[in-house]
Amino acid sequence: MKTLKGRSIVPGKCRGKTLVAKKPISFLGGINPDTGKIIEKNHDLEGESIKGKILCFPSGHGSTVGSYVLYSLAKKGLAPKAIVNQTADPVVVVGAIIAEIPMIDKVDTQLISNDTQAKVDAGAGIIMLLEES
Repeated sequence: MKTLKGRSIVPGKCRGKTLVAKKPISFLGGINPDTGKIIEKNHDLEGESIKGKILCFPSGHGSTVGSYVLYSLAKKGLAPKAIVNQTADPVVVVGAIIAEIPMIDKVDTQLISNDTQAKVDAGAGIIMLLEES
């Protein structure tokens, strides 16, 4: 087990599988709001669903409408269980707050592998990697 410590943004706890992006994610135009799949062309996770995952990515980018898209995904049951960033983007932070998605930042997401079982305690700013795939 490996524990990574970051900064608490939105408190909450969850357990699930990681989905790790090398590139930043835009919730407006980069995620299909009806399916929860990444649709941004040439993104390293293009075609992957964020639903129910611990979504790890360097940072967000894009329009402020992305906050509402993240909230809308949560209302449809298509949102990630938690968000782990290297650098918190204000658009993603607002979306996580209104959607009540646990979120931490200041974590080197390159240290996390895809499909790893993990536990997030966002109030403490911790992600525990339980098993490597």
